[in-house]
Amino acid sequence: MDNNRIKAIIFDLGNVLIDFDHAIAAKRIAPFTDKTISGIFDLFFNSEITGLFEAGKIAPPEFFSRVKEMLNLRIGYGEFLPIWNEIFFLSPKNHLVYNLARKLKESYRLAVLSNINILHFEYLKKNFPVFDAFHNIITSFELGLIKPDPRVYIKTLEVLQAQPINVFYTDDRPELVESAKSLGIRSFVFKNTGQLKQDLIDSGVEF
Repeated sequence: MDNNRIKAIIFDLGNVLIDFDHAIAAKRIAPFTDKTISGIFDLFFNSEITGLFEAGKIAPPEFFSRVKEMLNLRIGYGEFLPIWNEIFFLSPKNHLVYNLARKLKESYRLAVLSNINILHFEYLKKNFPVFDAFHNIITSFELGLIKPDPRVYIKTLEVLQAQPINVFYTDDRPELVESAKSLGIRSFVFKNTGQLKQDLIDSGVEF
């Protein structure tokens, strides 16, 4: 039974440890383009160009150049950068998850696994002190892959030097949880801190 115990715990970043809203950026950039806020939001949140950026396939200057062309933006890179980055905030939920992670770090190997681009990551490192609760920070732009690609989880297991049965994973997006679960990782949809604690307890995690 000991061979099946949890040894490593993986946390998603966005809307678990740090909240965000792309609508904030979409509204701020709207005055500088003829596109609708909805159209800007879709481009920022769920588009091929954002996917390429999160996967580290294109560098920040090229990302901005392509966004500028697609939106017909009337601002430069220096003005765009804070608009792009200032979409994050901490909620009471985030504080509870962070405090839980810090406690868990005393007995388990902890990792953050995030679909994130390099600009957002560097901004978060400077402005949101949450990463000290984790042994490993694993990002899509460094892996060159995006969740739910199974290879993301396989590489994460390699970093953690753990078998799937010995790993707990929480993420707010069900489709990402299902991909990890298909590999045998004990995976749960994050809803709130109370549910997270119960999922951890049910998996044999002690804190």
